[in-house]
Amino acid sequence: MDVTSLLLTTISAIIILLLLVLIFRVHAFVSLLLVSIYVGLITGMPLSQIYESVEKGMGGILGFVAVIVGVGSIFGQILESSGGAEQMAKRIVSTFGIEKSEWALSIIGFMIAIPIFLDVGFIILVPIIYSLSRSTGKSTLLFAIPLLAGLAVTHSFIPPTPGPVAVANILNAPLGYVILFGAIVGIPCTIIAGPLFGRYIGKKIYLAPPKIEVSKTQNYGKQFSLFIILFSILLPLILIVLRTLLELLQNSGYYSPEWVAGFFGFENMRYALAIMKVVDVIVFLGHPFSALIIATFYAAYFLGIRGGFNKAQLLDMANKALGPAGIIILVTGAGGVFKQVLVDSGVGKSLAELMTTMPVSPLVLAYLLAVIIRITQGSATVAMITSAGMIAPILEIAGTSDVYNALVVISIASGATILSHVNDSGFWLIGKYLGMTEKQTLRSWTVMETIISISGFILTLLLSILVI
Repeated sequence: MDVTSLLLTTISAIIILLLLVLIFRVHAFVSLLLVSIYVGLITGMPLSQIYESVEKGMGGILGFVAVIVGVGSIFGQILESSGGAEQMAKRIVSTFGIEKSEWALSIIGFMIAIPIFLDVGFIILVPIIYSLSRSTGKSTLLFAIPLLAGLAVTHSFIPPTPGPVAVANILNAPLGYVILFGAIVGIPCTIIAGPLFGRYIGKKIYLAPPKIEVSKTQNYGKQFSLFIILFSILLPLILIVLRTLLELLQNSGYYSPEWVAGFFGFENMRYALAIMKVVDVIVFLGHPFSALIIATFYAAYFLGIRGGFNKAQLLDMANKALGPAGIIILVTGAGGVFKQVLVDSGVGKSLAELMTTMPVSPLVLAYLLAVIIRITQGSATVAMITSAGMIAPILEIAGTSDVYNALVVISIASGATILSHVNDSGFWLIGKYLGMTEKQTLRSWTVMETIISISGFILTLLLSILVI
């Protein structure tokens, strides 16, 4: 097939995907599989090879993502069920005071969404929003928007949440760089879309706190040291970032027993070799698998066992966490299938060669692809994975660096955050919990998401000028 036919095939595949999800209400997992098979058939792939690509694409991405999402979900469930998340929120708000609580809530949201999903984090913390609204007499939105901004930014920009993890894996971008750039871009986005916009919209729309009961376990309410809770959240991030820094050292070209001995002034080479082994161990522990497993065991002991939970209750937490995680894992895997079929059929390579001749930066192209898919089908995760599958062959042919690939991950995350509306489940969740009409949700939540998207993209472009 010529390039034009392959391009039309890809466009038609995306249209079919959107029709299946939006019009016929077919689950994204099934839709992505059907569209992948469609691309294989239209491009003339041998029938046996189509299903080989399905297996390769599914296994290739899930070998990494399934572990991250599964372990991360258990970790988040322990944080939720123990009451540690809510306790941390109360402590930080009390430290900042009511007048600066919007800033505290943004910080809380930013940190909480690192180990747990946005909707879970919001449901855990929404009682704090109601309490602040009742005590001050101000609109719930004044406090909710800063919290949601923090949650939304971290959920989209910073691993180990599923979206950026999957995109980083597809684009071969080191998670350490993604975390670093996600934080650099995400913090200003949180400030703009959170406290600043929240203060504005809180004056325009008054919402009284609705009466909602948040379910808690029988041991909920156990008081923990703030350090224990904070450390459980930061531990996996510290290990992953430390691994990235040490890998930079190892790949520098200077890292050798002689270099280590000279750096530390050792005369005995044994000490240099011992340090190198310690570095290797730290790099191993900083792998996302190891980091999350360590953090989960830490939380299971300090927030679980020492919080009064028995082994059976911890097992129930794990089972409860893996239910919703399974859906995300399957959708992510199907996105990997779509990407693999595009590669194996030759579509990806042909489109990549075509796109590389266009005067459009991959950073810009990645953002625009994610924006279009997000607006039309609603799911940020599907938008991120699909656009990553489209842009991956372009980056491969261009031979882009790890740093550039990590920036592309943030660009895609920015695009996939834009304009949450009626086809996004988050739109209804937020509106329901805050007691908003659809119009109010569009004016607040949807605008907030769009501010994050646009500001995130602009900051990513500026960051690319500085680091590339």
